[in-house]
Amino acid sequence: FHTLFQNPKRMKVTAIVAICSVATVGAFAPTTTNTNRLSTELYEKKSLFRRIAEMDLFAPVSDQNDYGARNKKSIATGSITPGKSYVPAGLTAAQYDKIRKEQEAAKAANYQRNVAKAGKFLDYTDFYKKRGTDVGQEWYKSVTRGHTMVKTKYDWSGKTDAAPSFATKAKGKGKK
Repeated sequence: FHTLFQNPKRMKVTAIVAICSVATVGAFAPTTTNTNRLSTELYEKKSLFRRIAEMDLFAPVSDQNDYGARNKKSIATGSITPGKSYVPAGLTAAQYDKIRKEQEAAKAANYQRNVAKAGKFLDYTDFYKKRGTDVGQEWYKSVTRGHTMVKTKYDWSGKTDAAPSFATKAKGKGKK
């Protein structure tokens, strides 16, 4: 034991190991609490994770993500200043500003159209009863197998016209 403390390097290493051992034991030792004394805290102690998990980040403006909330926000397209703003080649600042305003109006109209559809949906129970699923299996034998079909742009009935719609006779005079 005496030879352990003669070398200064060995002494430093021994001291560090001893300190780390005490710290490790202290970290894993159970904490002692005085059970005779009642808590005087006014609120429940919460862990950091619990505090973060229970945060309501939308509390200041709770309806900011509701459907249609874009109208309440101050979102605007910047104005075109002649000589300072970007204007595509071949257009004047007034023409480009007019195009941007038309696009913005179309975007707003489309958004309003979609907001008007919010909350409108088909009730699944009504659909289920209408196709007869609750009373039998006849719906499975139909062509659509109980699905509600939508209108399409083209006629998929299989009927063909003798002349295609784009091949019509020219009207008026011309070369024959």
